[in-house]
Amino acid sequence: MSQFRSSDWFGKSGKMGFLYRSWMKNQGIPGDLFDGRPVIGICNTWSELTPCNAHFRDLAEAVKRGVYEAGGFPVEFPIMSLGETLLKPTAMLFRNLASMDAEESIRGNPIDGVVLLTGCDKTTPSTMMGAASVDLPTIVVPGGPMLNGKFKGGDIGSGTSVWKLTDDLKTGKITTEDYLAAESCMSRSAGHCMTMGTASTMACMVESLGMCLSGSAATPAVDSRKKVLAQLSGRRIVEMVKEGLVMSKILTRSAFENAIKVNAAIGGSTNFIIHLTAIAGRIGVDLSLDDFDRLGSKIPLLLNLMPSGKFLMEDFYYAGGLPVILKELVEVLDMNTLTVTGKSHAENISKGGICYNNEVITSCQNPIIPEAGIAVLKGNLAVNGAVIKPSAATPALMQHTGRAVVFENIEDYHARVDDPELDIDETCVMVLKSVGPVGYPGMPEVGNMVLPKKLLDKGVTDMVRVSDGRMSGTAYGTVVLHVSPESAIGGNLALVHNGDLIRLDVPARRIDLLVEDAELEKRRSLWQKPAYHTDRGYVSMYQRHVQQADKGADLDFLVGNSGSVVTRDSH
Repeated sequence: MSQFRSSDWFGKSGKMGFLYRSWMKNQGIPGDLFDGRPVIGICNTWSELTPCNAHFRDLAEAVKRGVYEAGGFPVEFPIMSLGETLLKPTAMLFRNLASMDAEESIRGNPIDGVVLLTGCDKTTPSTMMGAASVDLPTIVVPGGPMLNGKFKGGDIGSGTSVWKLTDDLKTGKITTEDYLAAESCMSRSAGHCMTMGTASTMACMVESLGMCLSGSAATPAVDSRKKVLAQLSGRRIVEMVKEGLVMSKILTRSAFENAIKVNAAIGGSTNFIIHLTAIAGRIGVDLSLDDFDRLGSKIPLLLNLMPSGKFLMEDFYYAGGLPVILKELVEVLDMNTLTVTGKSHAENISKGGICYNNEVITSCQNPIIPEAGIAVLKGNLAVNGAVIKPSAATPALMQHTGRAVVFENIEDYHARVDDPELDIDETCVMVLKSVGPVGYPGMPEVGNMVLPKKLLDKGVTDMVRVSDGRMSGTAYGTVVLHVSPESAIGGNLALVHNGDLIRLDVPARRIDLLVEDAELEKRRSLWQKPAYHTDRGYVSMYQRHVQQADKGADLDFLVGNSGSVVTRDSH
């Protein structure tokens, strides 16, 4: 009998072997499946409350077929599913909780390798973080994007078009009937957002890290080839177990650097920074906020996809998908990094990477934007850093000084933003406090504040906005995000008053509050730390242990890993 990890359960004689095998057999499992073959856990984030992942039961069956074909024993298990579209107050609050669920479910069970079924924004980083802290052979099956939205003869993209349609409704450009009709037109198939939102960004992150089969990221959820990839992934994970190909052999420093560069080239979400940093912290790779600017900010934008362009993920897939981007960036990537196939990126795409639509995927010689990666800003308003996505911003606002219009929290913003008496014009800088990891809590996607109605009515489409929160990867605008330290723990953002001047200088990588140090210290002496939202449960633990955005917003006691060894039996 082989000595895979699962043999410590199913390979035992006596009482414990009897217990471990007998209760599994009540599911009709033949005895020969306990003969020492690799046991493959299928970590399923299916939930009807996570619409992006609602097709995962079918996907899991395809994975099982592949596992059986390769001589493995598949066991499917659920973990907490994080639905970005429904879960309040924000799915980000529970990312770390779901990672704990994944970690302990993998470690505590007779699993030799694991397949992660991921889709909606936080299901990818949470499962990756949890699996990294155990470090077994692991492969990801991205659930895939929806088909392109279709409305009145044109394409509409999830998230991105919501912001535009909402502005159009506010200003009377469309009717309520049109607005409601667009709901069904936008979400017309299984899958996650088909824009380059965070879900698509996470899928591309996984492929650029080498953690899924080549070409998986862009394959639409309802394309039959998605099930083929799932089945092939089931076959491959059995081989990975036999090879001892664990996550830490793939998630090297070079792999993380590749992911940063690819994210710039595809116009990926700013949320990528927080999630990649957290994954790196679990696997033991030292990744700093400055790395994202140093490695990614000079990379050209090659993908013409909403919100930075006009196409959608279905078009990206037909144009050739992420292998085209990898091949185009061959001069700046480490193409020799190991992937889940047991081969390098270079080997994986040696016969592929052909572009079939140069309007969707351009070349480095003819980029959409020459330098498009996420920029990291420092200054007295963000001592530890803040970020902005130039590819989704207005060029004329990248250097701007304006008068601050301050909203103390999200309730204050909603109460006053459309007040006709609000003292604001298009030259102002909108400031939103108390939406960081501790302050909200959970750091929601509210940083792309909708502009005041009276400015929308004037035709204003963008303003500089600053917060310690995040924004959806589907969003756009000149939005400064992830300000660290956040306002709720006494960062200088907490000290901004109405009328203060704020200077944004993206080329110089600066965001500054133009207030004298002496005045800031006076204000600090009067500032009072807000009370925690609760004294019980997970939220209480989260607020007391969450790290700041520049550290990945993981819980401080989860950084690092505990490995896969469990020495004590249950009875």
